[in-house]
Amino acid sequence: MRPGLQNLSTVIREKADIGSRERLRMVIMLSIPSILSQISAVFMEYIDASMVGRLGADASASIGLVATTTWLFFGLCSAAALGFSVQVAHLIGAGKQEAARSVLRQSFVATLIFSALLSLGGFAIGGELPHWLGGDESICHNASLYFRLFVLSLPALQFSFLAGGMLRSSGNMIVPGVVGVLMCVLDIVFNFFLIFPTREIDILGLSITVPGAGLGVAGAAIGTGMAEIVAAAIMIWYLYRRGGELRLSGTRGRFLPTLACIRKAFTIGFPMGVERVVSTAAQITLTAIVAPLGICSIAANAFAITAEGICYMPGYGIGEAATTLIGQSMGAGRKALARKFAYTTVGLGMAVMTVTGIIMYIAAPLMIGIMTPDAEILELGVRALRTEALAEPMFAAAIVAYGVFVGAGDTVVPCTMNLGSIWVIRVTLAAILAPIYGLHGVWIAMCIELCCRGAMFLIRLKSGSWMNRAEKLR
Repeated sequence: MRPGLQNLSTVIREKADIGSRERLRMVIMLSIPSILSQISAVFMEYIDASMVGRLGADASASIGLVATTTWLFFGLCSAAALGFSVQVAHLIGAGKQEAARSVLRQSFVATLIFSALLSLGGFAIGGELPHWLGGDESICHNASLYFRLFVLSLPALQFSFLAGGMLRSSGNMIVPGVVGVLMCVLDIVFNFFLIFPTREIDILGLSITVPGAGLGVAGAAIGTGMAEIVAAAIMIWYLYRRGGELRLSGTRGRFLPTLACIRKAFTIGFPMGVERVVSTAAQITLTAIVAPLGICSIAANAFAITAEGICYMPGYGIGEAATTLIGQSMGAGRKALARKFAYTTVGLGMAVMTVTGIIMYIAAPLMIGIMTPDAEILELGVRALRTEALAEPMFAAAIVAYGVFVGAGDTVVPCTMNLGSIWVIRVTLAAILAPIYGLHGVWIAMCIELCCRGAMFLIRLKSGSWMNRAEKLR
């Protein structure tokens, strides 16, 4: 009988031979919901950018200025969640469901404290952050307001990451995927009423008055935060009541984190957290390199990054599937199967992102044009996207291989590789090329760096050294 997602851990533990076609089918079944969830997350940014873009270049630039810093906070919350969900994947793979539920309980308290501290710290620096990034005085107020409202919703975002990661670690990709799509829909609805003022809309010749709060940039942050709160509540409820191997309803256990659980989470998540901090510092440095090029370059850079995300999110979705499959395979002690899943997921990711790269090159004018009517921003953004399209296959190799390594609990070396690549290659080249070629030079640097990073990750994948870490975590 073909395996369903509901008995993934049993199949990995007990089925002696899983053929190539069956492995590919399992990867695709796990990847599709995760891809939908990833694309929905990017669409939320796309929606915010396109709606705010209608307010003018200054409003767009205000969000673009702090975008890389918001990614830092996203990354830290994600690293904290992965520190616990990778443990759970290993325990489920080993058939230790009660131990997995114990880690889940402890993760709620630990990540709540972590995200609350992040929120307070982010709010404290929010007033000065746009000035530190070299933003023009005309956009600093809105940039600060957007960022502060964003960090207030971090606990909801953290629980959304945590619940989604736990469900995926057990092989349940459907619920996080569906909830991700719902969050995107809610974001559209909330933004529609919060960003714009009350206005008249013509529908089939009828003039309809649509109420609106007219909050502008602040409305975009509030709308996204509200959507995240709803999504987090749904996933936590599902995890508690219907979470399969991780269902907590009707069970009893300790919620106060133990030192052993925190130590393992720290071992897995800390290198990723450091990598997110240092790599985001590089992104902020790149933002500072772009900032002197003018408001149109800042806006075009932000729009191009958002649009590109739609094309590389399939890679992250497949990477999440890889983390689940590798994590459970390593937990079950099946290193040969883990290696086979690694090659299958990386190959699929590179194939899919080659296609999305071609689509991005062709559709670049439409992708940027949806977000802005400004001709100069459009031209700059299209040129950036078409440059980046050339790097998509190797970017896929880096993304999915990273997911493979995380599933094995191997995070130190891959994080170091990411940092070395982005700082030594991307930032250095961008600093050299930006004064000569403007925004295009920054994206040329990005393209070269991603190709080099993909090559490094493929070499490490082939070496197999990443499989040694899981045994040390037991």
